Amino acid sequence: MFKKNSIAKAMMLSATAAASFVSVNVNAEEAEVTEVERIEVTGSRINRTDMETASPVTVISADVIAKSGYTSVQEILAVQPTAAGMSLGASSNNGSGGSATVNLRGMGVQRTLVLLNGRRMVASGTGADSSVDLNTIPVAMIKSIEILKDGASAVYGSDAIAGVVNIITKKDYEGTEINAELSSTDKGDGESGGFSILHGREVAGGNLVVGVQYSERGEVIQSDRDFVPPGQSSFVPEGSLGGLVPKDGGGFEPRTYGYDYTTSSYAQTPNELFSLFSSYNKEVAEEVELSVEGMYTRRDSNQQMAPQPANIDLETAQLDQKHIDNVQSVYDQFNAEISDPADHYMVGDELNYRRRMVDAGPRIYGQETDTYRLSVALDGYLENGDSWNVSATYGRNDSKDEVENSIHAGNMEQSIYAHQDAWFSGNPMDRDFLVNEGIVYTENNEGGNEQLTLAAGYSGMTDNDIGYAFGVEHRKEEGHYTPDEVTQAGESTAAQQDPTKGDYTVNSAYVEVSVPVTEKLAVESAVRYDDYDTFGGATTWKLGATYSFTDTFMIRSVAATGFRAPSVSELYAGNSGSFDYLSDPWGNAPDAQILVNYTGDENLQPEESESFTFGAVWEITDGLSTTVDYWQFEITDAISRVDVQAKMNECYAGTQASCDAINITADGDLSNMTSALTNIGEQNTSGIDWNISYSFDIFKVMLDTTYLLDFEQDGIDYTGRIDGNNGAYSELKSSLTVGADITEDLSVQYTAQFIQGMDGEYYGEKFSTDDVVYHNVSSSYYLNDNWSVNGGVKNLLDTEPEEVPGGNDMGTVPGTYDVVGRTFFLSTSYKF
Repeated sequence: MFKKNSIAKAMMLSATAAASFVSVNVNAEEAEVTEVERIEVTGSRINRTDMETASPVTVISADVIAKSGYTSVQEILAVQPTAAGMSLGASSNNGSGGSATVNLRGMGVQRTLVLLNGRRMVASGTGADSSVDLNTIPVAMIKSIEILKDGASAVYGSDAIAGVVNIITKKDYEGTEINAELSSTDKGDGESGGFSILHGREVAGGNLVVGVQYSERGEVIQSDRDFVPPGQSSFVPEGSLGGLVPKDGGGFEPRTYGYDYTTSSYAQTPNELFSLFSSYNKEVAEEVELSVEGMYTRRDSNQQMAPQPANIDLETAQLDQKHIDNVQSVYDQFNAEISDPADHYMVGDELNYRRRMVDAGPRIYGQETDTYRLSVALDGYLENGDSWNVSATYGRNDSKDEVENSIHAGNMEQSIYAHQDAWFSGNPMDRDFLVNEGIVYTENNEGGNEQLTLAAGYSGMTDNDIGYAFGVEHRKEEGHYTPDEVTQAGESTAAQQDPTKGDYTVNSAYVEVSVPVTEKLAVESAVRYDDYDTFGGATTWKLGATYSFTDTFMIRSVAATGFRAPSVSELYAGNSGSFDYLSDPWGNAPDAQILVNYTGDENLQPEESESFTFGAVWEITDGLSTTVDYWQFEITDAISRVDVQAKMNECYAGTQASCDAINITADGDLSNMTSALTNIGEQNTSGIDWNISYSFDIFKVMLDTTYLLDFEQDGIDYTGRIDGNNGAYSELKSSLTVGADITEDLSVQYTAQFIQGMDGEYYGEKFSTDDVVYHNVSSSYYLNDNWSVNGGVKNLLDTEPEEVPGGNDMGTVPGTYDVVGRTFFLSTSYKF
């Protein structure tokens, strides 16, 4: 093992990258003679005296979180240069379910493992989820966040393919701290605020910490931002029959306008969070410590979208002849311009009716989630310095979600047949009439997740400084989701969906060793075996090394394998219909939106991965250090779905295997078209992380940069590209923080986030986005030893998001760009 020399200083400083200022005052000479407490560093089970491992780790302190005005874990992680692709957060209005997630390297939120104090968090979205809702972790309890930026399946098991986010909570705390914060945009909307109380004291010979946090996030409407273009939906409030809209005086005419759906949709979604958390640590016997952690979070969240677009195919046999004739008369005007009779517009057996149901009101999505977590552990310390631990961690997530002003398609169709003149007049429909007809209803769904983990481990070090750790774990995961009965029956204007329910169990064993081969060279390795009752066993390994050329320069490298086990929702998901935009080569489909049945597969196998990092740590001068790391990840057998359009085209060309793959017939019967999850995907990505930290006198500077060399998924190159489905893969992302302690009581901070421009393509048209820089400033002032205030501005220059044709919302990608705009924040903290 290395002694705590200049390299140790450099690594500890550099580990605070991405705008993380942690006060590190290490005297090299003192460190060699002073006994330092061993700690468990994220990415290793071996208790160490410093952070000198082969794996790159970023540390974000609670102090930086407070000074930057961050109020959620997701907001903290979203600005890290290592984040890419698509993730959920405050600006995710369509389909988020109110959750917040992290996506390291853009490899998928399901491939980033989230830990709390080194132990797994329960999946916590709505229903049988495969990711952790970061809203469930209150910021007030956070001491620091550690981001491990290489694969760690050999240490932690499944899901740690892209990296690990380990959230460390405050413990051994004495006193009381009260915090309050508020924020608002410069447009006067999005008002948010909250408070927290943290109290710690000695109780029954141990340290008890209890805390409460409440926060409320305000809404922002999309149309209240100048950059948001008006929506132009073909679903209009007056309704359309056969693509024609009603005209004054009766009859129909071609549609020449669209509906602006941005006036009802959120740019920032409101939520309300309430959290209780506590920890207790006590020495229950000589060198044996009991630790208990408890946490509860209640989330009430909403999203709002434009009123439901109802899309119903009406049987012409049940329509009054006058309406059919009125439609055909307009078609005949079109036909007069078409020379080939085969291309003429003619009313067939069905006529498509579309209507934006503004009379019912906007779709209001609401979620109530309750997340519980309890962890009990015993840690023992032996006379020879070795340690052991046993723990039990239980997590549970219960959710109820609803969609107000949903539309019952079956009842609406029958109402149209019974009241044709009213529906085809173009006049508004009375909401009471819609309710009495059973057309408007509230969709109610419920689900949940449950997790139990039992673990035991042993860590030690020989007289030759060989560190080792081994242990066993048992984990059981359960999940379920029950859609509304109307949705299950396929009677909603939304797609049909079946319930999901299932569970799995995994038993694991691991061994980790760190060997100082010479005074300069240290080698570390780990191997883990996980046995699942769903698919069998998986073995992963890690091999890393550090080599110190001098006291100020060291290189490091890690090669590892990893895996991700299929989640409950992937294994046991029932049929979920989706109306996808597809081109039917047979011409049988009446509409471009064709129903595809998405299903899970109980026979799914785990994803497999390989990762490699190589880098260097260099303390250039006293106070100036840098790290640079090359990284590479490769995923095979990724859980994915086949390209339905490609299989349709191949089936049309005569390939029967392609027909069977999506459950269609060679003559183009698409009524049971199915896309099941399967192990067909692959991912390859590589890049360079560079961090430089400088501390001199009153100034501290941090620059953290990620340069993406390559990102390829399923044969498609996403490097330097952006789109609404997969998100953003900027080649260069940087985060700069400059801080200064002006006086003992006053400090200021400036941060900047740089996102390099990207290329994209939408319906064959290519486009590019420009480079974007977000500037943020803040200042902290201590009124006295107990009371401090902090305030600042995020997005100081009110930089608007880049336009992304086909973006997933607001004509851009909200997970990448700030769609809210300049925001002022103010907080205060009082300690006693």
